[in-house]
Amino acid sequence: MKINSDASPQVILASASEARSALLKKAGLHFDVIPAQVDESAIKIESIKQNISVDEVAIKLATLKAQRVSNYKPGALVIGCDQLLECEGQWYDKASDREHADQQLRSLRGKRHVLVTAATIIIDGVKIWGHIESPELYMRDFDDEFINYYLNLAQEDAYGCVGAYRLESFGCQLFSKVNGDYFTILGLPLLPLLEFLRKQGVIKV
Repeated sequence: MKINSDASPQVILASASEARSALLKKAGLHFDVIPAQVDESAIKIESIKQNISVDEVAIKLATLKAQRVSNYKPGALVIGCDQLLECEGQWYDKASDREHADQQLRSLRGKRHVLVTAATIIIDGVKIWGHIESPELYMRDFDDEFINYYLNLAQEDAYGCVGAYRLESFGCQLFSKVNGDYFTILGLPLLPLLEFLRKQGVIKV
């Protein structure tokens, strides 16, 4: 499906993520934010029961979020996103508080994990683009004292995000090595998204 380049469709980010919104703003994209209401936990639990891969679930959630908003925003170009952390076959949710963040860091330290990051675009209920990447991150094998030091310094930056870190801030000190696109690690495969929007005439070449 090709977007009519003579028109300027409303662009909507169906996510409450401040990091994703900041990336799009810094890239010069004009858009609105309408977070989608999706019961992610229920979908993840059911997907695990059905042995659905983490890649499939990330794409499913990103598509569902965009679809929900597209249903009542005709003509709008809706961007849906999702990111799942997988380590040794286990999926991790966002750290809800200090205790939860502490548990995640103890579990992830000294190990490799992947951030399965999916993005889709839907217009008038039709999926016109999708992309998925899985950056690899290697967490240092730090001790309990460092975890306490990190959580004291990071404070709320450690909450509301999978893995209890934000790579763009103090969270970078948790890692020894990272393989993958920086923007994707922050939650959005920005460069492939911008390339698609250029090809569609939504933004200037």
